[in-house]
Amino acid sequence: MTTTEHDGRQSRLPNPATFVPELGEIGGALFKATGNGSIPQTTISLMQLRAGQIVGNTYLTVLHTGNLRKAGESEERITAVASWQDAPYFTAAERVALALVEAVLTANPHGERVPDQLYAQATEHYNDKALTTLAMAIGQVCFFIPLAVIGKPLPGVSPAQQWRE
Repeated sequence: MTTTEHDGRQSRLPNPATFVPELGEIGGALFKATGNGSIPQTTISLMQLRAGQIVGNTYLTVLHTGNLRKAGESEERITAVASWQDAPYFTAAERVALALVEAVLTANPHGERVPDQLYAQATEHYNDKALTTLAMAIGQVCFFIPLAVIGKPLPGVSPAQQWRE
């Protein structure tokens, strides 16, 4: 199979850690940074699911949906992430977190991506450490988005099972 063909039974890219061994360390550091306890893991997972939806990547949406299910989240909350703005399932703090991930990943034709009003709303729910952690959680998923979009890993299959060598 040439690199321009893709049969859908394996990732398009070989295991990226083969070429960039530091990937594991970077991923581990990002996981540790976002797991500092300043915001709930559920909030991070909701944000990262929304990021996968925004970039239209099935691998990321399946991954983060699965993580939310394993954490005991309801199907209503998981499903409603796509339409969180009018869904009754989220706390005010979670809504701000979802608004932040959308603001960062979506162009705003009317001004800043994160306007002062959104930042002010965020400070009502999160202290400086938590806001920094929210930013790192968005950065964490954004770090992996290119590998998911370019490499096209198989949805629902662990990296260890699918990366071709």
